[in-house]
Amino acid sequence: MTVKKLDGKAAAAEIKEELRARVAALAERGIIPGIATVLVGADPASQLYVGMKHRQSEAIGMNSIQRELPADASQADVEALIDELNADPACHGYIVQLPLPSHIDTDAILERIDPAKDADGLHPTNLGRLVLNVNTPITSPLPCTPRGVIELLRRNGYDLDGKEVVVVGRGVTIGRSIGLLLTRRECNATVTLTHTGTADLSTHLRNADVIVAAAGVKHIVRAEDVKPGAAVLDVGVTRETDPETGKSVVFGDVHPDVAEVAGMLSPNPGGVGPMTVALLMTNVVEAAERLSEA
Repeated sequence: MTVKKLDGKAAAAEIKEELRARVAALAERGIIPGIATVLVGADPASQLYVGMKHRQSEAIGMNSIQRELPADASQADVEALIDELNADPACHGYIVQLPLPSHIDTDAILERIDPAKDADGLHPTNLGRLVLNVNTPITSPLPCTPRGVIELLRRNGYDLDGKEVVVVGRGVTIGRSIGLLLTRRECNATVTLTHTGTADLSTHLRNADVIVAAAGVKHIVRAEDVKPGAAVLDVGVTRETDPETGKSVVFGDVHPDVAEVAGMLSPNPGGVGPMTVALLMTNVVEAAERLSEA
């Protein structure tokens, strides 16, 4: 069996070209979608990630707003910055880059974000709206990584209707939230949520048409666990230090041998990651469009 690569870079490039046209249409009406990031401290990995988001958003014509605070900023300092972005009409959506310093109450900061400007789609209010909404169109930001998984499958011709999906991982970023999207009638999938405490993970995986591996456990999904022809999306990340070079090496949740069994497989990196950034920008553009129609 020849596995089909789910190329997140190519799909994300398509989305960004589509967004470029939508941004241009808004600009003709005097509206420039503004995306902001809040970075507390000088973590190099976070700085690189935030910088990449801004370069990509600027490339399609969006307004890029970068806000930084020192690592010793107080809770009040961060809350004041959140309030400022909530009130700024030039900012249509933003994220707070995690992790925050240990002395900051992360939950309090995230809940302070205006739900309408929640670029990640993970504000409790927006997740609650998603819980309540099974049938009708969504008019609030959606979780961007789960949305990226679904969009990656759709852009590769995969129909989720009636499929058995097994999600591995119970984090809020994808594990706990993706089922809310997949079980909406527009996707119409059946979802089983598993995790590192699941007693017989292999049995669940072997019954899956689609596996979304997001536990952050190196190679937790093995070839013998995968039904031939299944679609497998490798989302989780484990970083280890190479003892010979001292460099950090990234591993996914899916063992490389799965490529010999699966029908579709997203690489890691290069699969869902680029989609997350593209859908993050989509959330902000959609927020600007909703505001323009209000």
